[in-house]
Amino acid sequence: MGLFDRHAGLLEAYRDVRTTGYDPFQIRMERVLSPTKAIINGRETLLVGTNNYFGLTFDPSCMEAAIEAIRAEGTGTTGSRIANGSYSEHVALEKEIAEFYGKKHCMVFTTGYQANLGVIATLAGQGDFLLIDADSHASIYDACKMTQAEVVRFKHNDPTSLEARLRRLGDKPGNRVVVLEGIYSMLGDSAPLREFVDVCKKYGAYVLIDEAHSLGALGEHGRGLCEKAGVLDDCHFIVGTFSKTLGAIGGYCVSDDPDFDILRVTVRSYMFTASLPPSIVASVRQALRVVKARPELRTQLWDNVATLYDGLKAQGFTLGPEHGPVVGVHLPDRMTAIGFWRAMLDAGIYVNVAVPPATPNGVSLLRCSLCAVHTKEQLDHMVEVMTGIGRQFGVLPDKQLRAAGAR
Repeated sequence: MGLFDRHAGLLEAYRDVRTTGYDPFQIRMERVLSPTKAIINGRETLLVGTNNYFGLTFDPSCMEAAIEAIRAEGTGTTGSRIANGSYSEHVALEKEIAEFYGKKHCMVFTTGYQANLGVIATLAGQGDFLLIDADSHASIYDACKMTQAEVVRFKHNDPTSLEARLRRLGDKPGNRVVVLEGIYSMLGDSAPLREFVDVCKKYGAYVLIDEAHSLGALGEHGRGLCEKAGVLDDCHFIVGTFSKTLGAIGGYCVSDDPDFDILRVTVRSYMFTASLPPSIVASVRQALRVVKARPELRTQLWDNVATLYDGLKAQGFTLGPEHGPVVGVHLPDRMTAIGFWRAMLDAGIYVNVAVPPATPNGVSLLRCSLCAVHTKEQLDHMVEVMTGIGRQFGVLPDKQLRAAGAR
């Protein structure tokens, strides 16, 4: 038996992907020019697949904050906060994130993945029940592998399904921890959070919500779905990332739980990894200030969502179920999705391709993510290009045939 025989299905899918001549999972950006442009394969390419929702990777104030931090405190921390201590910037950032959410406590992690992995696996232990949405992110599923809690899946975005599973648990001893996401990263749909919270209250379950893709995008102040749904105080733990709207890398967890700080000596993904370097912490602190000071970025983002989503919908594409900064374009099968992605790249537009088994319900997708600093002209051009490719691949009816049918 070979070492990789267990991955035979994935190997087949990966070989299919590489038949295009490009490997979408190893794309090299020769130079990133701005939040919306890069040089790929020697040509200027429009970026519509980077999760850079507010375009803050090139914000001058964020870049200057990072540069000044390097000059003042060097390039890295060379160890964990448990071993090497916390820099004052780490503590300040945690205070500012907690205040942003109106929570008492915050922990900062080196990645958002580590935040989910460590917090979820630590909160639910032996004798407890961890209830997760069927379409949960890989980091949530990986946390399930690390916990001794019993893991229970419920149907995607279905509060009735969650209630049925909680009811089935009856009076069994043990905590119930329910994990949800603000915006799901493949189809771009958001959870019916208020309904989920009502179910959790009824059965005494704790709520953890991952706001990775909804931070900045949702809520009056950009605090995510929990703010938009009016249940900020009912979400016991909120996890998120700095690698999307805030334009950097890292993760966090906030809570009002009085014993929250025990996580600092129980969460292994916090204790045993190097902490964020000063430059990243400084840029994130500044990015958070920008999010609070410039609500027009959220307005621009949603204007762009409408331009792309409505433009593609009008042409006949099958999209995710609702408007959002992630726009999933459904395609009939894996090879069509791969070929479509390659044609888009050849046309100078970079999006993500997502194929089974990494997608919900085995769907094949082109995954697009919007940026507040995309121009309407860029997005209109993208709709035009995708429409032409869609007709070429038979995903959309040929224009002439459609006109004939109308007569």
